[in-house]
Amino acid sequence: MPSRRVPLRAALILAPWLLLLALWYAVRASGLVSPALVPAPHQVAQRFIELLQDRLLMDIWMSTQRVFIGVALGTLLAVPVGFCLGWYRGLRGFIDPVINFFRALPPIALIPLVIVYFGIGEAAKTVILFYASFFAGVIVMYEGIAQISPIFVRVARTLGASDFEIFAKVIVPLTVPHILTAIRVALGVAWATLVASELIAAQQGLGALIQNASAFFQLDIIYVGIICIGFIALAMDLVLRALSKRLVAWQDRIA
Repeated sequence: MPSRRVPLRAALILAPWLLLLALWYAVRASGLVSPALVPAPHQVAQRFIELLQDRLLMDIWMSTQRVFIGVALGTLLAVPVGFCLGWYRGLRGFIDPVINFFRALPPIALIPLVIVYFGIGEAAKTVILFYASFFAGVIVMYEGIAQISPIFVRVARTLGASDFEIFAKVIVPLTVPHILTAIRVALGVAWATLVASELIAAQQGLGALIQNASAFFQLDIIYVGIICIGFIALAMDLVLRALSKRLVAWQDRIA
């Protein structure tokens, strides 16, 4: 039985990708869109191999590094801020409009100000990714914390737990799933914001690759950059999912 499940699971994983490839070829062959505007998957794959031997690995490294730093700094601040907003209702009511105001601002709109205040170096790109990560993470964090039932704290107090024991053994474990969710959401938003951040005079990175290709109408390179961003973001999300299953396995046992 387990030996049958492996091929079935592999088939289920591959099926949507094969369907997507078939749809891609079908759109190109249908004549609804000019073939010049839709490079074939095999042409994109060929361009990927060419770029892999040239600059693609460095572009992937630079973009991944920028996203990692931006998300790390953003969530490092978003977790305590989100916790305080979620735990203290008065504070949440006071600061919530400000948080939602800045969350609604697209990072690309801030690029002129970021250039003025931080220049055009790596700091400016990190600030854009930090901004996107922080506000995405803080919203997820405080919404999650606000939904934690106070009954857990009451039961712990009834059993004689001190404030420190309540925080360490009740609040922290209940917070871990929300922290991991905040990181996942922040990662997704950061990758979505990457191209905007690399508009700031970036010479390397997947966003810069896409921008340079668009200037010369190199659609196959644009596809390579987009696909790379998607797959790297997917890989990071899968790692976080696996980590979440390990760290919050107790939830499954409770359920």
